[in-house]
Amino acid sequence: MTVGTVARLAGISVRTLHHYDEIGLVSPDGHSDAGYRMYSRRNIERLQEVLFFRELGMGLADIRQIIEKPGYTRGTTLESHKEQLIAQSSRLLAMVDLIDRTVNAEQKGINMTSEEMLEVFDGFDPVEYQAEAENRWGGTDAYAQSNRRVSSYTKQDWLNLKGEARALDEKLLALMASGIAADSIEAMDIAEEHRVHITKWFYDCTPQVHVGLGSMYVTDPRFQKNIDKAGEGLAQYLSDAIAANSERSTRG
Repeated sequence: MTVGTVARLAGISVRTLHHYDEIGLVSPDGHSDAGYRMYSRRNIERLQEVLFFRELGMGLADIRQIIEKPGYTRGTTLESHKEQLIAQSSRLLAMVDLIDRTVNAEQKGINMTSEEMLEVFDGFDPVEYQAEAENRWGGTDAYAQSNRRVSSYTKQDWLNLKGEARALDEKLLALMASGIAADSIEAMDIAEEHRVHITKWFYDCTPQVHVGLGSMYVTDPRFQKNIDKAGEGLAQYLSDAIAANSERSTRG
């Protein structure tokens, strides 16, 4: 192949090929009658190896030292290239994922660093479930209202929210420890506080919507596991108290 054809196929300039020839890194087998450099399959294979190394960020002097080292084999080198590229691609994909999560978090109002989010949410990453939440409730007024509110929340706001939620959990756990039923007046009153808490921080939570949330707390293993971190059985107790409180509200 002529130098122009090789340059086009390799995606590099003719000038680059001329430079590789001048420094003895990739030289053609000869020249045509018209004086053009002519490359054989062997030359092109060597060029491919050089370009692999360049893709990994290596300098030309280091590349030449490697490929001219006694015992150098093309197959072993290609396997090494593959392993390095796989590792590199994993790092790049992780970076892309981090960028996506960061942009998503900013768009949804979680204006905190990763460390702050871990601190506030105890390792629970709300962004991880953002796509699912948008798929479930994206068209609802509650979803839009919640997004508007949380868009202005600072780290301190989230800590205050979390503190109020923990206080409600502790009240319910105390009732559970005392053997008080979930449909008792005391438990229903705390369930009502829970509904008001959601209305205060996120969206207008009606008793009917609250019942739906309570059901999700025990039917979705992820929510149940997260709630039960505060105390085993809390998710079920809260769900039952919410249902009882909703029934009480219908009775007036």
